[in-house]
Amino acid sequence: MSAVAVTDQAELQISPLSAHIGAEIGGVDLTRPLDPKQIAAIRAALLKWRVVFFREQFLSHEQHVAFSAQFGELTVGHPVFGHVEGHPQIYSIAKFRQATRFEGQPLLRPWTGWHTDVTAAVNPPFASILRGVTIPPYGGDTQWTNLVAAYDKLSEPLRRFVDGLRGVHRFAAPQGVQGTASFASAVEQHTLVSEHPLVRVHPETGERALYVSPGFLKQISGVTPRESQLLLELLWEHVTRPEFTVRFKWEPGSIAFWDNRTTAHLAPTDIFDLEFDRQLYRTTLVGDVPVGPDGRASVSLQGSPVGAAAAVALN
Repeated sequence: MSAVAVTDQAELQISPLSAHIGAEIGGVDLTRPLDPKQIAAIRAALLKWRVVFFREQFLSHEQHVAFSAQFGELTVGHPVFGHVEGHPQIYSIAKFRQATRFEGQPLLRPWTGWHTDVTAAVNPPFASILRGVTIPPYGGDTQWTNLVAAYDKLSEPLRRFVDGLRGVHRFAAPQGVQGTASFASAVEQHTLVSEHPLVRVHPETGERALYVSPGFLKQISGVTPRESQLLLELLWEHVTRPEFTVRFKWEPGSIAFWDNRTTAHLAPTDIFDLEFDRQLYRTTLVGDVPVGPDGRASVSLQGSPVGAAAAVALN
């Protein structure tokens, strides 16, 4: 365990969980306003470990929003699927939420379900903050993968090749299934389609990350459909290799805070084989427009930026 001193009276204990990603942070009470040194230390840990976790933080919706706002501007709960009534910045991650209601059997592959949040938007959220409330006694773990480590582990010729590629991201039901009527209606009313670089340069660290969200990236621009399929499957298989990942076991009061610019994550499906309920709540922070190694920014093909300030800046 390493400890980072933040005040004369307290320390943050930062405990890494795997070689490439994930750390637990202790020694802080998130129900209260943080001092500037604590905010800086948590942000530094986030940049280094990509996703950080806190235990026994029993926040209300209001406290969740207040904690999140110390790190950036909040978005609406979800630009397509709405928010918790009375709390416009909170999105409910329920066991049977609207976004996971599909009809049919999806085509299951090693990367099925992995995604980076809301990459269909031209400015996907910079970070997501997920709070566990009702947690099953077993099952329901979430996994994250480090997209910077995945990029670094590509061969040098392949890195050079993907540095110049771009891809189209959109909301759609997984291959092999249809969304329910409510899912289809929500997507139709709030359509988001954007073209992003396949390699994103991190705006704070300058690192390069494979920006290839399996759940949203539908095709590589400028290549044939077969070339796109083979390249994407190669990259999706690569970014979900176990050595790049961390698996988190939730408890009531657990919080996960991840950098959406350098990670993808996998929501659990084993909960549907259990009788237990599961309820979490998420906030997201307004992000910038991704930029590739060639300096080209992402472009919106349909829909608006996420976040009021972001929309003004882009217009």
